[in-house]
Amino acid sequence: MRGKNYRRPKNRPYVRVEYIHGAPQPKISKFVIGNPRATYTHRVVLIAENEVQARHNALEAARVAANKAIAESLSEDSYLLQVFPYPHIVLRENKMIATAGADRLQEGMRKSFGKPIGRAAILRPGQPVMQVLVQEGGIEAAKRALKVAASKLPTTYKVLVEELKGAEGVQAELPI
Repeated sequence: MRGKNYRRPKNRPYVRVEYIHGAPQPKISKFVIGNPRATYTHRVVLIAENEVQARHNALEAARVAANKAIAESLSEDSYLLQVFPYPHIVLRENKMIATAGADRLQEGMRKSFGKPIGRAAILRPGQPVMQVLVQEGGIEAAKRALKVAASKLPTTYKVLVEELKGAEGVQAELPI
């Protein structure tokens, strides 16, 4: 199984988990890391440039890499890292044997629904993938962390820095 086989969404996504027995749980352990109660002045966002399907283990690797990179230069009380896409799509694979003499063991297209092997999230162009809320002094650390995270994900990304309303900053708003 290769990740590049599942990079581009080909057909309609399969999200009906109640019909697939043994669908794996997403590997993303935390979607929000840091201090949600602090007041922040800047928002640094990682935005996808192309439509792509990101696997759940790639999203988790990007989250871990970004958190590690930003934690080296900032304390955990001075930033808030959020991961936005949730991997709803169940990926299936119809395993085939590709060795010499395997023709009698292979079933071909019979029962070709496939076994669940992972989860994925479709990222659209312009969709935010991750964001880091920081004070003005932590902007460079957040940009560096998101560039490290982008190297763990498929396709290309851009990093945008936005100043939040007012000079006093705003408190983080978490989705319900």
